[in-house]
Amino acid sequence: MTIIIVNKSRHLLPNYSTDGAAGMDIRANISEEIILQPMERRLIPTGLYVAIPAGYEAQMRPRSGLALKHGITLLNSPGTIDSDYRGEIGVILINLSNVPFKISDGERICQMVIAPYVKVEWNEVDSLDETMRGQGGFGHTGI
Repeated sequence: MTIIIVNKSRHLLPNYSTDGAAGMDIRANISEEIILQPMERRLIPTGLYVAIPAGYEAQMRPRSGLALKHGITLLNSPGTIDSDYRGEIGVILINLSNVPFKISDGERICQMVIAPYVKVEWNEVDSLDETMRGQGGFGHTGI
């Protein structure tokens, strides 16, 4: 699949780090470093604009290394870039650690996965069919 992209950043296009990677690395496009304080959230620009084909979305997901080593994640994970959005992609990062975290220009801040989705139509009824699970949720099968 080929996707149209405008790159107004100073960095290479998003790319897959390995042959088996599902997500492409997305980099911060900032003029000066940002210090993300503990529990602070910030919209980080990427300089990227995309035209995702109809029937697909771009999912913005955290990088596991940033999450494990530094407590940095995406606040709305996964974030969705809709097929009709044409603005700059921004990434909402949050620092869940207890120490400040420095974000530098060009730093890999998240990953993007392109995925299909299904549009549905609702069929409103008065009740649902019975299942073995029923209304059990939130830990009903144990820890």
